[in-house]
Amino acid sequence: MITILINIFTVVLILVALFLGMIVLMQRAKSDAGMAAMGGGMMESTFGPDTSNVLGGLTIKATVVFFLLSFLLYLGYIYQRAHPAAGKSALPNISAPATLPAVPPASAPAAPSAAAVPATPAPNAAPTTQPGGPAPKKP
Repeated sequence: MITILINIFTVVLILVALFLGMIVLMQRAKSDAGMAAMGGGMMESTFGPDTSNVLGGLTIKATVVFFLLSFLLYLGYIYQRAHPAAGKSALPNISAPATLPAVPPASAPAAPSAAAVPATPAPNAAPTTQPGGPAPKKP
């Protein structure tokens, strides 16, 4: 239930943030040197001579709603983390094996031991035999 409310509040928070951004951009600059982003003359014809008062009031109300929704989402996430649903936890449960296998699988090749690998003979040295290999040829 809390997850549904968190999702709804998140969507409403995004919409309020977009609305708040548009309201801030529609306001006239204090210096009156330039036009507002959405058009200065058009705003006066829409809201009348009290355009700055209307937009200022909307900005304050949208800001209060934005912060209230942000705080409610914060509380919702805290509640969700402190009270995980039955069977569902905030973190996944990973089961580890109780013991490791004693021997490597038969399909894995065995590493050669140091005694089984012969040293490289000197260039004029007599040939050596390898265990299990063919006998050297006599000259």
